[in-house]
Amino acid sequence: MVAVFNKELLSWYLITLKLRETVESAVPTSPAGAPLLESPEQPQQGQKKQQQTPSDSLQIVIEGDEENHEDHEETRSPDFDWVISIGEKLKQAGQEDAACSWSKLSIYRVPRYLREGDDRAYVPQIVSLGPYHHGKKRLRQMDQHKWRCLHRVIKRTNQDIKLYLDAVREIEEKARSCYEGPINLSSNEFVEMMVLDGCFVLELFRGVAEGFKKLGYPRNDPVFATRGSMHSIQRDMIMLENQLPLFVLDRLLGLQFNNSDQKGLVAQLALIFFDPLMPTDEPLTKSDRNRLESSLGCATTFDPLTDQGGLHCLDVFRRSLLRTGPKPEPRIWINRRSNANRVADKRRQQLIHCVTELREAGIKLRKRKTDRFWDVKFKKGILRVPRLLIHDGTKSLFLNLIALEQCHIDCGNEITSFVIFMDNLINSPEDVAYLHYCGIIEHWLGSDADVADLFNQLCQEVVFDINDSYLSRLSEDVNHYYNHKWNTWRASLKHNYFSNPWAIVSLFAAVVLLLLTLTQTFYGVYAYYRPSS
Repeated sequence: MVAVFNKELLSWYLITLKLRETVESAVPTSPAGAPLLESPEQPQQGQKKQQQTPSDSLQIVIEGDEENHEDHEETRSPDFDWVISIGEKLKQAGQEDAACSWSKLSIYRVPRYLREGDDRAYVPQIVSLGPYHHGKKRLRQMDQHKWRCLHRVIKRTNQDIKLYLDAVREIEEKARSCYEGPINLSSNEFVEMMVLDGCFVLELFRGVAEGFKKLGYPRNDPVFATRGSMHSIQRDMIMLENQLPLFVLDRLLGLQFNNSDQKGLVAQLALIFFDPLMPTDEPLTKSDRNRLESSLGCATTFDPLTDQGGLHCLDVFRRSLLRTGPKPEPRIWINRRSNANRVADKRRQQLIHCVTELREAGIKLRKRKTDRFWDVKFKKGILRVPRLLIHDGTKSLFLNLIALEQCHIDCGNEITSFVIFMDNLINSPEDVAYLHYCGIIEHWLGSDADVADLFNQLCQEVVFDINDSYLSRLSEDVNHYYNHKWNTWRASLKHNYFSNPWAIVSLFAAVVLLLLTLTQTFYGVYAYYRPSS
């Protein structure tokens, strides 16, 4: 019988042949001089010699099909297919690893462990930017307004759309490398998305800074004149998964101004646009706003963010919060874990005690007059915390800032440190009420309980290294003051007997009565031992 084997069986056939040659070299021959094992090419007696037939696919025709096939099945390992499949997976993983440029990654998908708290805080509800949420059904309604923006830009600048497409195609590969994982869009689709989304973002930035009327939009425009929807658009555009690379926006804005040297101008426009989301009630002063707006007419502008570079609008916003930001001062809280490469421990995120406990230890809380919401100070038993404004967009803002710090290795953990610090301070609505009484927290939420729940949920799944916090030294000083017993006793005395005027009067009356009683007792005893003559 004759059988035709494929490539895979050919390899096994060659291996078998090699084994037989090895065995023949080691096994003695018969007296007649013939080998005990014959090669398959040598036909046995009574069998017909078969010639090999050429074919496009590699094929081999051998004799004794049934016997050889049975031998092949016996020598083949039962785990052969499994090992082959693992090899193919490793090869595919190697190709994907080589294709990915991890060093350029800057726009991340929020990890699943962070999404468990509130997935809505990371997913846009009105407008999508970039490939992660591109084409979703509920976000398609904004696409018509994007095309309207692009048409108005082309008409206002009197330029050809091909100019924008070609400019973005030059940086397509660099832009793709900013996103995580494969992007299932063709080259034309990706370039079209970047141009469409980028021009839409720039129109919003310029409209807020210069005025939409100046750009040619009517007063009753459904997007650019509706104040209610603008807040929701701002909240969507600050999300980590909804970002565009800053260099793409720089390139598109340079084309609109016919000047490629526009680095830093987009960052300035972004700061003006996202100013209402600042977590402080100290907005940009009029002089600062005028300075930024006046720079729009300059060919070259100076931006303090350009020396550090910017990844995207969320990164620019974070850098603006920490423009003169804190420098971490790590402290070794656990001496036995003094190794340099410590792993962040989820069990040790307690930086400081809550407000109620601090008050019981005699620590006072006061509002610090500064626009730097992170700048906390402690001196002589007084903890000074800057004023913090809480609104309905604060939760999403802080969650996306924390996600950026968790994902991007070049980011510090300053925002995370501050949020965990506030989470430690606030354990109950009573803590929020006292902070509000001190002027430290101003919120637009329903109740103090909502504010307490907000901070208690922000860092539920965040892993944080207490030794790498810029507030670690301050927390250590506060805890040292808290652990001093005399401070606790003095605070208890003041709270119980000096908390109001009537308590002070009662204490004073009790002290006077006690003194009079002691005086009377003294004179009674003195008269007994030293009677008058």
